[in-house]
Amino acid sequence: MQLEKFYYDNKIVRSFAYATVLWGVVGMIAGLWVAIQFYAPGASLNYAGTTFGRLRPIHTNAVIFAFVGNCMFTGVYYSLQRLCKARMFSDLLSKIHFWGWQSIIVLAALTLFFGMTTGKEYAELEWPIDILITLIWVAFGINMFGTIIKRRESHIYVAIWFYIATWITVAMLHIVNSFEIPVNLFKSYSWYAGVQDALVQWWYGHNAVAFFLTTPILGLMYYFLPKAANRPVYSYRLSIIHFWALIFLYIWAGPHHLLYTALPDWAQSLGVVFSVMLIAPSWGGMLNGLFTLRGAWDKVREEPVLKFFVVAITCYGMSTFEGPLLSLKNVNAIAHFTDWIIGHVHIGGLGWNGFMAFGMLYYLIPKMFNTPLYSKKLATNHFWLGTIGIVLYAIPMYWAGFTQSLMWKQFTEDGVLQYPNFLETVTQIIPMYITRSIGGALYLTGALFMVYNLYKTVKQGSFIGDEAAEAAPLEKAHSHGKEYWHRVIERKPLQMLVISLIVVAIGGLIELIPTFLVKSNIPTIASVKPYTPLELQGRDIYVREGCYTCHSQMIRPFRDEVARYGEYSKAGEFVYDHPFQWGSKRTGPDLAREGGKNPDSWHFMHMFDPRQVSDKSIMPRYPWLYQNDLDISTTPAKIRAMQTLGVPYEKGYDQLANTELETQAKKIADGLKEDSKVKQLMTVEGMANPEKKEIVALIAYLQRIGKDIKAEPKSTTVQASLK
Repeated sequence: MQLEKFYYDNKIVRSFAYATVLWGVVGMIAGLWVAIQFYAPGASLNYAGTTFGRLRPIHTNAVIFAFVGNCMFTGVYYSLQRLCKARMFSDLLSKIHFWGWQSIIVLAALTLFFGMTTGKEYAELEWPIDILITLIWVAFGINMFGTIIKRRESHIYVAIWFYIATWITVAMLHIVNSFEIPVNLFKSYSWYAGVQDALVQWWYGHNAVAFFLTTPILGLMYYFLPKAANRPVYSYRLSIIHFWALIFLYIWAGPHHLLYTALPDWAQSLGVVFSVMLIAPSWGGMLNGLFTLRGAWDKVREEPVLKFFVVAITCYGMSTFEGPLLSLKNVNAIAHFTDWIIGHVHIGGLGWNGFMAFGMLYYLIPKMFNTPLYSKKLATNHFWLGTIGIVLYAIPMYWAGFTQSLMWKQFTEDGVLQYPNFLETVTQIIPMYITRSIGGALYLTGALFMVYNLYKTVKQGSFIGDEAAEAAPLEKAHSHGKEYWHRVIERKPLQMLVISLIVVAIGGLIELIPTFLVKSNIPTIASVKPYTPLELQGRDIYVREGCYTCHSQMIRPFRDEVARYGEYSKAGEFVYDHPFQWGSKRTGPDLAREGGKNPDSWHFMHMFDPRQVSDKSIMPRYPWLYQNDLDISTTPAKIRAMQTLGVPYEKGYDQLANTELETQAKKIADGLKEDSKVKQLMTVEGMANPEKKEIVALIAYLQRIGKDIKAEPKSTTVQASLK
């Protein structure tokens, strides 16, 4: 049979590899900056774009979608061509994909910096960028499937299974979670509200981890680990079980992020059951990776590439054991809202994703530039800096998490909270935050070693842009007797795509449909009313400033939480919340019952300089709220958008909304002027018309939170169960 000659496209691989390095360093710098602000709030520079609330989503998006995203595309474009024995389907689509994805990253950074956010974790980007993501993802999919279809290799290798499942599931997650009503080019409201929004968001959020940070990286593991070790994958059958069990079970586990919340119990229980079941396929994949190295451990000691892969796979195993552990209700009662979760996430992010990316880059760059790695010693030093950095990051976060939980829950012999002041629990863990940032700095230093090492490797090599290859054309397979069922599927990529979609959609449909269609899941509360126009504007400022990244609005039915915050949260409270604001981390106290707890003057002084109110506070200052006029031109459009979403404002209310807004704002401003300290600050800041400033709208919202629900007498609420 005559062989066909063709060329692999290394130029697109190089582009994504360079982007991986660039955005990896940027994301890590943002993360270190964020970490420092926990014990040095002045590091926010008292500037809007560099506060924790705005930098944190920049950090998470940079690491997830810029660093790991570009890493994934680097590995897919390199391995897919070689596994299919074919050049990419379209060089033009490859370029559109690359430049489109980098454009998305830049737009994400700019919009988040300026406070344009949906307020949904890992899905903060506004609707025009969501549309662009969809278009670029489709371009990537066409290019990937076009390559698979024109392949010269009949067998579709396991890595490609994970690429296929990644593409279809991320598309499904992104589209469903991104339904929103635009107010203008830079603002939208989630289509879902309250409990429903929370379920959709964590169905997306958990599975973004599953199908953006896990399944594609597993595909890279199945390709690059055997290549680097020069050994076949340990078990083909185990890889089949790993793949199908993982993509079926993962999609159900999202509700474990919402245990003890207002989400219906049946949905919480489903999340727990499937989370525990996830241990089996996850560890099956980990063992398949580690057992691939049997007999190659001498090589592991010598090769930094394999060192990175081994630790990466080990961290994958640790994370996928810890995740199900954290989904158990008794463990979740301790860990949720604490820094334990941050440590858990970064074992996966720094160890699994980061080390897989580093190992892949150290493997790929020398091959594409036809030269040995500039310095194995430098790469080994990077490995140890990174490993020590992970340890110094994770251990303090676990320590901090246990400290937080124990202090939050501690009662005296008289039955009152031992640490009623939330700030006491913050100051206690400052040393852990300092140690965490040292670990992050070491990890970043290691990455900078890699940048230098790769730069020198590139300089000494000669790039092979179009790598010559040859292979026999694909022949139609003929069955000779009984054939293993999975071999049949592996020859049919579109069939695998459809089956994968069905497998991953089952769990989502079973969890989401009843929550939306069965009214008893979200019982209404007659006293809960829509926000006033001023409160709605204030809520949007709250979302813009990323307050949800530090404060939760979800009181769980525990004795300590009820004693500290007030009546536990009910599903019907949140029916007008687009998006929900339950949060996932308590760096500051829960705000679900904040309304009326402190006078307006307290909030006014606190937001201007938290340390004037609480001298050890680590919260940043927000001086721009006292300078910026509230943009009331958007009020009618916001009211109309809310009406479209079912919020029961009266017909024509959009035309009256600003009149009511100005009346409420003037009432708050007049009350503020009665406080001598506030009046003095207004004079210093030149606030001639405080009723027009953003701070007044934010105070209106903070004073509204939780006031629609009348708390029961303490004698009954304190008996809420500590499960």
